[in-house]
Amino acid sequence: DVADPSRRGAAGGSGGVTRTDSIRRRQVLRGGSALAALAALGAAGCDDVAFGIAGAAGGEEGPFGLPSSLAFDPDFHLLCRAGWAPAPGEWERVRRMGREAWLDEQLAPESIDDSACAWRTSVCELADDDPQELGGVQERFVDRDLQRVALLRAVHSRRRLFESMCAFWTDHFSIQVGKKGCTRTKPLDDRAVIRRHALGSFREMVRASAASGAMLAYLDGAENRVSAPGDRPNENYARELLELHTLGVRGGYTQRDVMEAARCLTGWTIERRGGLGNLRRRDEVVFRREHHDDGAKSVLGATIPAGGGAADLDRLVEIVCAHPSTATHVATKLCRRFVRDPPPASLVHRLAAEFRRTGGGIAGVVRMLFTSDEFAASAGRRVRRPFEFVVAALRVTGTDARGGPEELRALERLGHVPHHYPTPDGYPIEAEPWMGTLLWRWNFALALTTGRLGKTRPDFAALRRRAGIAADAPAADLAPLFLGRAASPEERELVRAFETGASGPRDAVSAEAAALILCSPAFQVD
Repeated sequence: DVADPSRRGAAGGSGGVTRTDSIRRRQVLRGGSALAALAALGAAGCDDVAFGIAGAAGGEEGPFGLPSSLAFDPDFHLLCRAGWAPAPGEWERVRRMGREAWLDEQLAPESIDDSACAWRTSVCELADDDPQELGGVQERFVDRDLQRVALLRAVHSRRRLFESMCAFWTDHFSIQVGKKGCTRTKPLDDRAVIRRHALGSFREMVRASAASGAMLAYLDGAENRVSAPGDRPNENYARELLELHTLGVRGGYTQRDVMEAARCLTGWTIERRGGLGNLRRRDEVVFRREHHDDGAKSVLGATIPAGGGAADLDRLVEIVCAHPSTATHVATKLCRRFVRDPPPASLVHRLAAEFRRTGGGIAGVVRMLFTSDEFAASAGRRVRRPFEFVVAALRVTGTDARGGPEELRALERLGHVPHHYPTPDGYPIEAEPWMGTLLWRWNFALALTTGRLGKTRPDFAALRRRAGIAADAPAADLAPLFLGRAASPEERELVRAFETGASGPRDAVSAEAAALILCSPAFQVD
């Protein structure tokens, strides 16, 4: 399947993306394939090949309209929250088809052709490899590809909602790749835990995470063993399972529940097999019954009989995911991330009820959230976090982002590098911790609009033509493309004063004025 060379395949019935045996881009190149597109671009670098083919695959083309009201447009609002931000022309498409039809489409991501994004992300080969394929590879290269693929998917994927949910669950089941044993196992965790279950079953995602090599390494689950009477289990993962992943810090569990959960989890570990040194090594997750506490246990009032062995993990996951506090915790976090903080209690209550009714079905809860009155009323009340700001700026300007060093350095300066948060609670949702990033946001916006991010640069002349905006019109006329509404009189005057006072070629001044809009208070919220 040359259309999807990175083996990510089509989304499965649960809404996740499954791994296939598709031909990878590097296999095509090494195999001497005579594909005309590759031959035509053969003299270019690997990125130029992949991005050249992706560009030929299409995207939002042709003229497009813009919101004209001074009020924030509801279609634009949905595209910002559920899909980072609308690319040029996407707002008009949603306006024609309707928000609920767009949601239905997005909730079936397997139906959306995402081959152009797959070609772009094929340059991040290490982000799709299994641990044994990464033996001998320096971890910094794996880390770089993980960062890069996260940015490229957010900017270029047509599966907008799916990618937004993947980012949400990546924070929820946060793993810092810098910890020993996590970097080479995180690509598999990303594929088999997050992307497979992002719109599927919460219980299945928790179960997959509990037996993930990356999670076992990160929260010391691989060291949780009982070999002799009196051994005390390692409770690190058990505590975070209850406190962060399921019930929540005020979910009603006790220290005894933590210790009993830790007993259920004993015996799961990582074994290194095969290979010479680090070459082709296989870090496999295995269950060692001799290291498992096989006695009877009681978690949250539910009894787990003795002799269960590996099945104790499944019973534990069933108990914690069925607990009412888990539904409330997940609903609260979804509202904080996609609606507002503090979350509206009425919506949390309804989402929690839907979560319980479906046994943790994620898609139905997400649909209820984005069609709620509370969501509609939340426009302009949520501050974009740095990663979201960068993605939104790249998307609204129609930039063919490449995830290059300049973009990744910007995320580092903004303090929002994927998979790098040092504690297991994930990057903060609330606005306060991000208030110190405003200067770096200005620096990024100015570098983007003035062409200082290498080949990652917007084409404002093309945007003006497609939007029907005259070449000599003020930059404020582009505001609806960025803000989802017409510029206010005050905003128009500020941009006009800037353009009047600035010196240099008009194109350069107009680009700097566009940066001014991207750094305005209105673009920091959605």
